[in-house]
Amino acid sequence: MDAREIREKFKPAIRPIQWVGDKLVLLDQRALPFETRYIELKTVDEVAEAIRSMAVRGAPAIGITAAFGMVIAMLEKQHYTINAAMEALKRAKETLAKTRPTAVNLFWALERMYDKAVKLATETTSVRELTHLLEEEAKKIFEEELEAEIKMGLYGAELLEDGDVVLTICNAGGLATGTGLGTATAPIYIANMLGKQISVVAPETRPWQQGARLTVYELIHNKIPTTLIADTAVGLVMYKKKVNIVMVGADRITLDGHVFNKIGTLNEAVLAHEFGIPFYVVAPTSTIDSKNKPNEVEIEERNPDEVRTVRTTQGNIYITIRDVSVYNPVFDITPPKYITGVITERGIAIQPLDRNIPRIMNIYNRD
Repeated sequence: MDAREIREKFKPAIRPIQWVGDKLVLLDQRALPFETRYIELKTVDEVAEAIRSMAVRGAPAIGITAAFGMVIAMLEKQHYTINAAMEALKRAKETLAKTRPTAVNLFWALERMYDKAVKLATETTSVRELTHLLEEEAKKIFEEELEAEIKMGLYGAELLEDGDVVLTICNAGGLATGTGLGTATAPIYIANMLGKQISVVAPETRPWQQGARLTVYELIHNKIPTTLIADTAVGLVMYKKKVNIVMVGADRITLDGHVFNKIGTLNEAVLAHEFGIPFYVVAPTSTIDSKNKPNEVEIEERNPDEVRTVRTTQGNIYITIRDVSVYNPVFDITPPKYITGVITERGIAIQPLDRNIPRIMNIYNRD
C-alpha cells in the first residue's frame, strides 16, 4: 500500500480543523472527551486565544491554525491597499507568535505565510488576489502536513509487528495535527490498515490529561484497542513487558537530536533505555529547529492551578493547598542518547542523531 492508497483509504472519525469560507472551525479540545463542541473563529484575537487556551493544541495543529489566522487577518477588516494588508499581517504575526513559545511549528507557519505575502505583494496590487493566494498557501500547509504524516506512518508501520503494544504520551494523534491521522499515531493507524493488530498503552499525562482525555477518545473512535494508565505506572508497565515499543510526538527537535515534548517524555525515554525498549520520536521536518541550540529554547510554564486542581465535568477541583508553590513546565527535554530514532516524512534518522538529522534537513532544503 502506497501513500496515495493510504490517503484514499483513511477516513478519520474526527476532523479537528476545518476551513469554511471565511472562518476557521475548530474542535474544542478543552471539552473532550465528554462533549464534542466546535468553535468558530473569525478574528485574529479569537485564533490567538484558541491557541493560548489550548482549544487547539499539538505543534502541527497550532501551525495550521496560525496559518489560517493569517488569512483571517486579511478578512477580518476591509483593506483597501496592499500596504494596509501587509500591516495587518505583520500585527497578526506578532499577536499569534506570543501565544505558545515552545512549539516550533507555530513560528515556522507564521514565517512561511508572512514571507509568502511579502513575495506576493511585489507581484499584485489586488488585496483580493493576495487574500486568495494566502488562503491557498494555508490549505497547502494543511495538505503537506497530511502528506508528511502518511509518509511517517508508512516508515513507522514497518517497525511494528502484528501484536505489538505501543506506549505513547500526551496526544500526538490527529487531534494534535489537525488532519485526523497524527504523528505518533500514524504508524499505528497505517499498520492497522495493513492488517497488523496493534494496541496502545496511553498514560494519562497530567496535569492537562491529554492522554486520558484526548488520546483515549481518538483511538477508541478509530477502533484501536487502548489501555489507560497512570503516569506513574510507566516503569512497571515496561518492567512487566506489557509494551514492545515507544512512539511519541515532538514540539521541537534541535539539529543535535534533543527532543522537546510533553512533560513526562524524558521519563519514558530513560526507562525505555533501561529496559531495552525501542524509543522513537515521530515528527515532520517542520518540527526540526535548525536555528536554536537546546539551551536557547524557552520551556513554556503554565498556570499553577493546572497542577493544584483536577478537571471534572463540573469544573476544576482543588486537590491540594490553594497557595502551594508549583512548578508547571509543559515540556521536558530528552537528550539524544535515549532516542532510538526520529521518524520523519524524509525517512528515519538513526544514531548518531547529531549527524543524521542534519542529513535529513539537507535533503529537505535541496528540494
